[in-house]
Amino acid sequence: MKESRLEHWDNFWEEKKEFKEVYSNSDRVVRNLVKVTDVKGKKILEIGAGTGRDSFPLVERGAEVYQLDYSMNSLKIMKRIAEEEKMDVRIIGGDTFRLPFKDGTFDIIFHQGLLEHFRYEKAEALLKENIRVLKTGGLLCVDVPQRYHIYTLIKTFLIAIDQWFAGWERSFSVPELKKEMEKLGLQTVHTYGEWMYPSLFYRMTREALRAVKIKLPLNPKIPVLYNIRKALRDAVKDSTLTTYTALSMGVIGKKK
Repeated sequence: MKESRLEHWDNFWEEKKEFKEVYSNSDRVVRNLVKVTDVKGKKILEIGAGTGRDSFPLVERGAEVYQLDYSMNSLKIMKRIAEEEKMDVRIIGGDTFRLPFKDGTFDIIFHQGLLEHFRYEKAEALLKENIRVLKTGGLLCVDVPQRYHIYTLIKTFLIAIDQWFAGWERSFSVPELKKEMEKLGLQTVHTYGEWMYPSLFYRMTREALRAVKIKLPLNPKIPVLYNIRKALRDAVKDSTLTTYTALSMGVIGKKK
């Protein structure tokens, strides 16, 4: 059975150790968290943190931030960024299924690009462990790939021929993810979807050309095209259309 393993992530972060060449999530998680809560003074845990760039902005907003990953190469990258940027964070090597924290430790927990790497039973165990270390009234934000996107077709094909960088993963719809989280006792307080910029096809082209030593800019600025896409994004922002067409989407639930 295909699965996502530690070796996939150690290899991935070894290849991506020049993190400035890796696309960030444009503070997507942070922007949606601050829509539902004030993060100042909150104790926040990012799980499967990768480069940590999703949670570093929370430090600047006054949060106490913990970053956890099980890949040594990921931990090295986070440590390097924290030192370079002088970010006061707690970087921890650990297992998401056995979090090294007491019950009810955190006000907010989130992960981006993590849950999809586990089949249903393990994904449920992962969420239960998240909830265990979350305070009553605390928030859990789960950010995952959205199913109804060409990305899913490409990913499915690459998994079938054993060429997917992460070994295996699945996708979600917003109703499906809400159902999984609500089944475990969380109350949905916010959902979101976000289109990718630059586009998926630009990113794929850039990666393909990198393999033959041709380097395209990370974020190209083509004014007319950018303005058209921005206008479209703004027009449907926070609508149902976005959650069914975006590459990434998220659900924020509150622990009752």
